[in-house]
Amino acid sequence: MTPSSETLLADVALAPGSPPLLSADAAGDPAHWAAEHRDALRALVAGHGSVLVRGLGLTDPVLAEGVFRQVSGDGLMPDQEPFAPRRRYADGVYSSTKWPANQQMCMHHELSYALEFPGLMLFACLEAPATGGATCLADAAAVLDALPAELTERFEREGWLLTRTYHDEIGASVAEAFGTDDRAAVEHYCRTHAIAWEWQADGSLRTRRHRSAVVRHPVTGHRCWFNQVAFLSEWTMDPEVRAYLVDVYGPDRLPFSTRFGGGDPIDEDVVRTVNEVYEAHTVREPWRSGDLLLVDNIRTAHSREPFDGPREVLAALGGPVRRTDCETRTL
Repeated sequence: MTPSSETLLADVALAPGSPPLLSADAAGDPAHWAAEHRDALRALVAGHGSVLVRGLGLTDPVLAEGVFRQVSGDGLMPDQEPFAPRRRYADGVYSSTKWPANQQMCMHHELSYALEFPGLMLFACLEAPATGGATCLADAAAVLDALPAELTERFEREGWLLTRTYHDEIGASVAEAFGTDDRAAVEHYCRTHAIAWEWQADGSLRTRRHRSAVVRHPVTGHRCWFNQVAFLSEWTMDPEVRAYLVDVYGPDRLPFSTRFGGGDPIDEDVVRTVNEVYEAHTVREPWRSGDLLLVDNIRTAHSREPFDGPREVLAALGGPVRRTDCETRTL
């Protein structure tokens, strides 16, 4: 590690309630700065679970992409099976998930329902909102320890089930989620990714998958709460939105729903408990235009607060990790 990188590690600011904050002077060339300090940045993420870098001046997608690729080092992953549409800026560079500005996006780990998921999340704020809109973070090991033991033991024993129904009217369509609407191609994808599927009479697709809810970090060995049990639950929806969707599609054909791994419903109290523990362990720092945020996707969950005004945050996925390399037990 270079002397300048060692200085960088010493200059990170740590404050209760906020992610580690690093001030950078990129001298107009953020990609070069990121390449020079890549090891130090990755060390900060490994040590703290995240780091917010301020001062890079990431004002357009090209600058953000250059930094993303330098920090990732091993290429960027494609976004697979998004639950809502994203805008694609370049290979591996996307808009943040389109979610109503007036609604909270709950804590989750990116692609925690997939067989391969990113170990590193990269975010760049091109335009900060007038108010709100922070990307909040929570330590997944601390969340696991704080949740009721009987609940986490059940989830670790059973895993969790995710059911998705793809409608053209809401959420990601089949084509947006799988990159094609060819049934044979979609079925091949499902078959190779351990997803059960069923085509509905109206042409919509319903999928179901069984995944672990607790994983062991492949580097640190720490056990982490790693799932989207609460985020993709019907009980996390705005009550009026849920009532409307149940009325239109029925309780069994919602865009997404979650259950215990054995098939039992997850009731509203469980989801509320998970979200309350997340909130108790949340740290946040308001975005400023030009910021870069790096997040260990296994150790650290992320969310998004409601906001006012325009907000443009780009996202990229790096450091692919296979689920089989970090499961605590075979389901």
